[in-house]
Amino acid sequence: MAGQGALQGVPGMAPALTQPSAMVAGLSALRGRVLLFAPVLLGIGIGLWFALSTEPGPRAYGAALFAVLLCILAALRFREGAPLLVLIACPPLGMLAAGLRLTLVAAPMLQSPYSGPVTGRIVEIDRSYSGALRITLDQVWLAEIAPTATPTRVRISLQGDQRWFTPVPGSTVMVTARLSPPEGPVEPGAFDFRRMAFFEGLGAVGYTRHPALTWQDPAPGEERIGCLRAHLSEAIRARIPGDAGAFAAGVLTGDRSGLSVEAVEALRDSSLAHLLAISGMNMAFLVAFVFALLRYGLALIPPIALRWNSKKIAAIVSLGVAFFYLLLSGSNVATERAFIMVAVMLVAVLLDRRAITLRSVAIAAILILLWQPEALLSPGFQMSFAATIALIAAFQHANARLPPGSLSPVARFLLALFLSSLVGGIATAPYAAAHFNRFTDYGLLANLLTGPVMGAIVMPAGAMAGLLAPIGLADAPLWVMEQGCRWILVVAFRIAALEGAVTAIPAPPAAVLPLLTLGLCWALLWPGRLRWLGLPACLAAVTLWALTDRPAVLIGGAGVVGVMGPEGRALSRARGEGFLVGNWLENDGDLTPQPEAALRPGFTPAVSGRAFAMGRAQGLLLDRDRTATAQDCATYPLIIATTDGPAPGPGCLILGPADLDRTGTIAVTTSGGTVTLTATQSSRRLWNAKGGTEAPPLPRFLAVQ
Repeated sequence: MAGQGALQGVPGMAPALTQPSAMVAGLSALRGRVLLFAPVLLGIGIGLWFALSTEPGPRAYGAALFAVLLCILAALRFREGAPLLVLIACPPLGMLAAGLRLTLVAAPMLQSPYSGPVTGRIVEIDRSYSGALRITLDQVWLAEIAPTATPTRVRISLQGDQRWFTPVPGSTVMVTARLSPPEGPVEPGAFDFRRMAFFEGLGAVGYTRHPALTWQDPAPGEERIGCLRAHLSEAIRARIPGDAGAFAAGVLTGDRSGLSVEAVEALRDSSLAHLLAISGMNMAFLVAFVFALLRYGLALIPPIALRWNSKKIAAIVSLGVAFFYLLLSGSNVATERAFIMVAVMLVAVLLDRRAITLRSVAIAAILILLWQPEALLSPGFQMSFAATIALIAAFQHANARLPPGSLSPVARFLLALFLSSLVGGIATAPYAAAHFNRFTDYGLLANLLTGPVMGAIVMPAGAMAGLLAPIGLADAPLWVMEQGCRWILVVAFRIAALEGAVTAIPAPPAAVLPLLTLGLCWALLWPGRLRWLGLPACLAAVTLWALTDRPAVLIGGAGVVGVMGPEGRALSRARGEGFLVGNWLENDGDLTPQPEAALRPGFTPAVSGRAFAMGRAQGLLLDRDRTATAQDCATYPLIIATTDGPAPGPGCLILGPADLDRTGTIAVTTSGGTVTLTATQSSRRLWNAKGGTEAPPLPRFLAVQ
């Protein structure tokens, strides 16, 4: 009877509970909610597909297709039960979408390191993690690599002296580079960079310290959008010097290559990096300005206002502007997602429906998940939809409590600004902490100080500059845009410099985010009092996050070892493998630089190398070019060698570079007298295949004396 009281607010639900077909009638009354839960169940199917350790075979896909078709036929026959059948069909449909996407994007990936000449056409220009200029090439040619095994795309960081080389989209370049297969996760359960590269069509990454040469200029009409992006970015940076110009170019064209490393770090540590990424906020600001300009501008022209629907004209033009902005920014995944959401809202305006509703967000999520299922695992997808859903729910609640006229326009604007930053920050905080291992303590303050400037000055001024540039009147709006960009950067540097601006957060177990997301979705989307059943799931996720211990030892593929101690993780190297060990420390919730972490206690001298603790047992990291002896094997159950060589005999596990290259990072956990080993590359998915070789047999437990 408690369920009956919880559902009294749903039209037709309470009477339906007195009929024999109560379940079917109840689902029919909740037909409007089916659309909201459909993307959640699609996501469950996609998530289960990605969680598989081996590729599903034809039987698995055949069973999923049969389930979907059966649900469709049953829904056509039994209309009353259609809502339930639609929801049942969503998980297998998500698995089918993921399998189809895998087939469509499958492309060769480099199987082993390559050093030599590389020729290809530039399709993207950006900056690497370390700030180096980076180019992405297609139409790739590699010496002595068969065309069928040559990656479709490669990404190369330009290091060394490159003063005589200016990358231009569409131009063909030649360079001598060192390439490697995209790296996998830095540790078991971490984000899989190799999987992300696979779905982006990126088959190799690397660097060069040799000068790059332009072999051929872009052909006429080739890479028009890329050339236009480069031209506009260069023009903006010429008018607006320094990081302000690079920031302006970044928010308008997506070209962030001119921004300094210091500015990027300040934006990240102040929680303002999302302003630079062309995603939902930037797209919304631009489209909102164009929509308002056209709608109210056309209303001032009586012949048009009396004969045409200025609202729909503004929606059509705004949709075209959003599409052009999508192309200009490089059509990355975040921008594509933002465009789909904006397009759904503008189409709702054309159909005389409410533009900003949970239904429009659900439609956008369904389209994205069916088109790019891998987006489910990306931080951008999770954070953008979390913020959007939370903002819509919060403003619906606020509008119900504050009817029109209850507040002055200024007070309502300030309240909306505060709620947007507060609700958006709270909604995205757990996802940002889980993916980036940091919480920006003053992020709310930074967004309150910069959000209005971004929406009311930077993006409108940029749009006006684009409109006036053909007639040579772009200087004034660019000056206005410059002031807004400089203010945002000043706030970013000041906030990032405050003591305690960033708090490190340990990485959560893999089950935390799915459990938290399902709990939040249930609480926000389910009607009536039963929505509170989502809170236990959220509390369980937070508790699991707080109680999870990090691995006692991490062993990298390059032979670097990190041992957890009382002062944090001690590293075996002060230099080298910076990306790998940097991620280890961040996942520990530790922002200590690598050289300082290498000074921590955790290793003790031994005859052949350095010993480290694994609970009650000890492991051994051999010195360079040393081989394990029978005595070492009798003393240490686990030995990490820097060279590959024959094992001295049974009694211990010896892992050399070749073994670690195939297993990836190994996590060592201890419980009492048990030492457990977990390899990163334990799954046999298509993006993990390395020339058909599998990881060497790795015992799950080590025998400890």
